[in-house]
Amino acid sequence: MLVSAITPTDAGEGKTTTSIGLAQGFARLGQRVCLALREPSLGPTFGQKGGATGGGLARVVPESDINLHFTGDFHAIGSAHNLLAAMLDNHIHHGNPLGIDPRRVTWRRVIDMNDRALRHVVIGLGGVLEGVPRETGFDITPASEVMAALCLAEGYDDLRRRLTRIVVALTAERAPVTAEDLHAVGAMMVLLKDAMLPNLVQTCDGVPALVHGGPFANIAHGCNSVVATKLALAHADWVVTEAGFGFDLGAEKFFDIKCVSAGLDAAAVVLVATVRALKLHGGAAKTALTTPDPAAVERGLGNLAKHVENIRIFGELPVVALNRFSADTDEEMAVVRAWCDRELVPFAVSDVFARGGEGGTSLAEMVMAHAERRAKPFTPLYDLCESIPVKMEKVARAMYGAREVNWTKEAQRALAQVEKLGFGGLPLCIAKTQKSLSDDPQQLGRPADFEITVRDLLLAAGAGYVVPLLGDIMRMPGLPVSPQAERMDLVDGVVVHTPGGPASATLPPA
Repeated sequence: MLVSAITPTDAGEGKTTTSIGLAQGFARLGQRVCLALREPSLGPTFGQKGGATGGGLARVVPESDINLHFTGDFHAIGSAHNLLAAMLDNHIHHGNPLGIDPRRVTWRRVIDMNDRALRHVVIGLGGVLEGVPRETGFDITPASEVMAALCLAEGYDDLRRRLTRIVVALTAERAPVTAEDLHAVGAMMVLLKDAMLPNLVQTCDGVPALVHGGPFANIAHGCNSVVATKLALAHADWVVTEAGFGFDLGAEKFFDIKCVSAGLDAAAVVLVATVRALKLHGGAAKTALTTPDPAAVERGLGNLAKHVENIRIFGELPVVALNRFSADTDEEMAVVRAWCDRELVPFAVSDVFARGGEGGTSLAEMVMAHAERRAKPFTPLYDLCESIPVKMEKVARAMYGAREVNWTKEAQRALAQVEKLGFGGLPLCIAKTQKSLSDDPQQLGRPADFEITVRDLLLAAGAGYVVPLLGDIMRMPGLPVSPQAERMDLVDGVVVHTPGGPASATLPPA
């Protein structure tokens, strides 16, 4: 079962919490169930969200360990990625026998932290001994092609093949230079030896959870690893997994990239909605999302409707899970239930934050009954043999509701280069804002009659896709005005977090 969501608020709509609570609900019903989730990144942990292990009585544990360094997977991926970058610059420094054009190096470095100051940097300054000066930058580790390669690989041999074909630069003659050309693949495999293995933890009431791989869905493909998903399928009758952000982002990539590549499918799709997100899409101010407003919920239903349509485009069966918050009123929840009844969409209230597995049994029963009626396999949005512009048009029109796709001159040049190198038959991993169905984060609800702009196109040959960059999306996030890092501390050996104020407020008086 795939768990996705409507277009979220900045704080997220509890997709991971719902996934965990759904699995706990299955376990309460006596079913053999396993979770397959992504690992948290330090960027959001210390930035906007504060972690990604669920909440309330629907959590995976040990929370602090999972949210922080966990098993070192992210560090291994970042180290392998940056080793390749170091070997690339070392090659250029020592005579550049491959003829790499320093102006056409495409391999940036990564760090698992939101740091906008590193988006654009100049390296190699300081003289002859310090390397060859050139412009470059950093992406966040979840956007790393090494992360994607590991998550999509089905074993060590497949991972090696993917690393081998990573394109890091072009020569002056525009010929590709790969990780294999730099003799870096063996050392990268050494660093990724343990990171390739899925990590087994459990929910707070004992449901097994495989937490492995952590690509973001707005700038990467947003799904946990294939090996963890298949391991879960081999040991349970029901597997609950998730795809990041709204259905237009992670779930589209789950089907068009992960499922196509690994031969997977979903028995049903759970679409997480919240009263507060619907109010935001209905025009309510961010500061008023806890104020009762059934009319705003009604106005925001267009966003829910579009995501339900998107699920049906794939031939999938949607189940709407309304993730209940303490400020939600019965009248507001009734608005969502009434719409689902009119549209013949199965609906259940998820109260897993407050009640754990007990609050997820109604949703689990709904999903079980719905999934068992599934007959046909999903339908991809496009054929891989179609051109990149045709694939982009199909995703933009079907998933976003866009009227037209525009390509900047830079994107057109990149497209020509990708096609010349023979990679036009790869799927798309579209990088787009998660705050809107469009590429403009200010367009909430269900935008209509809009255009999107492809500003650039990146090749990720090792991962096995190309990345159209839409609008102003950045592959290195920045910290908010008041990051969660301000509210964290270590007290008597225990990690503490104070949501309402500085972490220092939890310390005992001197």
